[in-house]
Amino acid sequence: MTSSDFLCIEKIATCDMTAADIKIDFDAPASLRKWPSIKNERRNDAPYPSPYLVQDGTLFACIEALLSRPASQHLLYEIHTAPQEPWVKAVLSAQHVYELMRLRRLLTF
Repeated sequence: MTSSDFLCIEKIATCDMTAADIKIDFDAPASLRKWPSIKNERRNDAPYPSPYLVQDGTLFACIEALLSRPASQHLLYEIHTAPQEPWVKAVLSAQHVYELMRLRRLLTF
């Protein structure tokens, strides 16, 4: 993942963007998935080398579920949802989730 994959909150703050310009549907359907792991590390030799379903729900419910897990395990999770470019990718890593929550906080103040 490159740094260009992440949102830049600072750029938004310095642009002429308003909350009305940024549309993110946190009620969109999403699923929280977890990669098979051993000792908090992804398994490369798993019989099914893809993330398995933990929870279906809204984007916000999946974000809350991910953030309720221990921080040391966040890298094992991802959220799958319909893309909402440029803000929400189809697959969100924990880093993307952190940025989305920062953006949400910025927009609600």
